[in-house]
Amino acid sequence: MSTRASAARYAKALFDVASAEFTPEQAEKELVAFADLVVAHDDLRQALASPAIPAARKHAIVAQLLDRQQPSGPVRKLLLLLAERDRLELLADLVSVYHERVMEHLKVVQAEVTTAMPLPPEQAAQLQQRLGASIGRTVTLTTKVDPALIGGMVTRIGSTVYDGSVATQLTQLRQRLTE
Repeated sequence: MSTRASAARYAKALFDVASAEFTPEQAEKELVAFADLVVAHDDLRQALASPAIPAARKHAIVAQLLDRQQPSGPVRKLLLLLAERDRLELLADLVSVYHERVMEHLKVVQAEVTTAMPLPPEQAAQLQQRLGASIGRTVTLTTKVDPALIGGMVTRIGSTVYDGSVATQLTQLRQRLTE
C-alpha cells in the first residue's frame, strides 16, 4: 500500500475523532505544529526516519516532544501510534491528506488562474468572489502569469480546467480553417 493511501486511512480516523470531540481545524493546527517541528530540526527528522533507531526509542522521543507541545488527546495518540509502529515517514502525507479533508469539510476549494499579464489585486478578489458564487463554495485563489496565453485566462478548479485564453481560441480557429 502506498504511503499516501496509508496516510489517508490515518487522516480519516483522526478527522472522524476530531469532528466528534472538538474541531478538525484545531487538530490540523496541532498536526502541522508537530510536522513543522520535525522538519525544522534536521537531526530530529533524521533520527525519526532512521531504521537504525528502534521504534521504542522513537516513541519515547515523540512522547517527550508532545509533552512540550500539549496537543489534544487524539492528535497525541495518533502521533504516538505512528512512532510505535515506526510509521513516522507518513507524517508529510498525513498532514497533506488531512488538510484536504479539512478543506472539503469547510467547503473550500483551491483555484489556480493563469493569465497573460499579472492580475491587479482588486480583479483577483472579484474573480475569487465570482468563482465562489458559481460553484457554491469558498475559493482560495492563486495566480500565475504565462505570456504565451496572449490574453484571456485559464482557470483550474480541482481537475476541471476552463480555458478562455486567446492562444487556445486561435489554435481552435486555425484547426477549423484547415479542415
